[in-house]
Amino acid sequence: MKNIIDNINKAFDHRIRLGIMSILIVNEYADFKMLKELLGATDGNLASHTKALEKDEYIMVEKSFIGRKPNTRYSVTKKGREAFKKHVEAIETLLKQ
Repeated sequence: MKNIIDNINKAFDHRIRLGIMSILIVNEYADFKMLKELLGATDGNLASHTKALEKDEYIMVEKSFIGRKPNTRYSVTKKGREAFKKHVEAIETLLKQ
């Protein structure tokens, strides 16, 4: 018998990562400040979770300057979009058990 949690992606286990992916799925991109405000995360906490998602190639990071201020913005990759879709479907299936 197949385990009912097999398709749940561990990369999205933490609520901050779930929030980051949810925001990036419905928006073309989000910058660090936007993610921080929407998720109520600290700088360090948000940085560590975005780095983990970047390492798994689920999000892409672009660094630039707006005037003299550094700006970091994130977008979801094709791999991330597909993985998150499978994750959400797995949760929906689990909830219907």
